[in-house]
Amino acid sequence: MVATKSIAKKVNKIGGIELYFKRIFGLMAGAVGLTALTTFAMIATGSVMNLISHGGLSVAYYIIAFGALGLSLWAQARAFSMQASTATILLFLYSVLMGIIISPMVLVSSGASVVMALVLAALMFGCMTLFGYKTVKDLSFLGVFLFLGMIGLILVGIVSIFVPFGATFSTIVCLLGVLIFALFAAYDMQTLKNAYNVISDDTQRDQLAVLGALHMYISFVALFEYILGLLNNRD
Repeated sequence: MVATKSIAKKVNKIGGIELYFKRIFGLMAGAVGLTALTTFAMIATGSVMNLISHGGLSVAYYIIAFGALGLSLWAQARAFSMQASTATILLFLYSVLMGIIISPMVLVSSGASVVMALVLAALMFGCMTLFGYKTVKDLSFLGVFLFLGMIGLILVGIVSIFVPFGATFSTIVCLLGVLIFALFAAYDMQTLKNAYNVISDDTQRDQLAVLGALHMYISFVALFEYILGLLNNRD
C-alpha cells in the first residue's frame, strides 16, 4: 500500500513537471513568434528606417533598447510580486520591443544568414537545455561567471555606441556571447528544474514558469543575435 502511494506520488510529480516545462516553452515559443512577426512587420512596412540615422542607429533605437533592458530587469525583480497573467503581458511586450530592436540587424543580413542563424540557435539551444535537464552535475557554480559575462557584454554594447569596434573584436565578442548564452540555457534549465522540486505553491510555480520563459527567451534570442553577428562578420 505504501509502495503504491509512493509510485502514485512520483507519477503525479513527473506529470506536474512536464506541464510546468510545457508552459515555460509554450510561453517562450509565443514570445519568439511575436518577435519574428514584429521584425517582419518593421521591415515590410519600412518602419525599420526610423531606427536608422546617417548609416548608424537613431536616438529612437537606443531609447527603445534601454527601455527594453529596463523592462526585463524590472520584470525579473518583481516576478514573484505580480500575478502570472500580468507577467505574461510584460513578457509579450518585451518580445515586441526585441522584435523592433533586432529589425535593423536582420535588415542588413542576407536571408540565408538569418535562416542559418535561426537554425543554429535552435539546435544549440535545444542541446544545451536538454543537457541542463539531464545532467547530474551541479551547474550552480556557473551563475556568478555567467552574470558577470552578461554584464560585460552589456557594457561592451554601450561602449560600442561611442567607440566603433573592428571586425576582429566584434567577432570575439560574438563568440563570447554565444558561449555565455549557451551556458545560460543549460544553467537556467537546471535551476528551473530544481526550483520546481523546492516550490510547492501553485501560484509561485505559475510565476516561476513565466520568469523561466523570460530567461529562456532571452538566451535564445541572444544566441540568434550573436550567431547572426558572426555570420555577418564572415560575409
